[in-house]
Amino acid sequence: QVQLVESGGGLVQAGGSLRLSCAASGRIFSINVMSWYRQAPGKQRELVATITSGGGTNYADSVKGRFTISRDNAKNTVYLQMNNLKPEDTAVYYCNIRWSGVGFWGQGTQVTVSS
Repeated sequence: QVQLVESGGGLVQAGGSLRLSCAASGRIFSINVMSWYRQAPGKQRELVATITSGGGTNYADSVKGRFTISRDNAKNTVYLQMNNLKPEDTAVYYCNIRWSGVGFWGQGTQVTVSS
């Protein structure tokens, strides 16, 4: 089984920064994709950013230029550096890892941005 543990969420003022971390443990295939999703109240879960084990990245248009995803393959950990946060970034942020049609989710971490 695979476990994902997120950390780093919290309350921040608009314009501030937060760094989320997600550590994966268990039987993990070395070639994988790690992603951050978020879900705001009353809205569907949406993809924020993705990074492959080779380092390729992709971002939602709404966060391009403000968020940076990175990973440490030796630690099976993915990070999300969030700068210039806006109130509309308020959501529960979830970590995901997947390979060959198999996927696992973390429990989520709350990010709240006050105006």
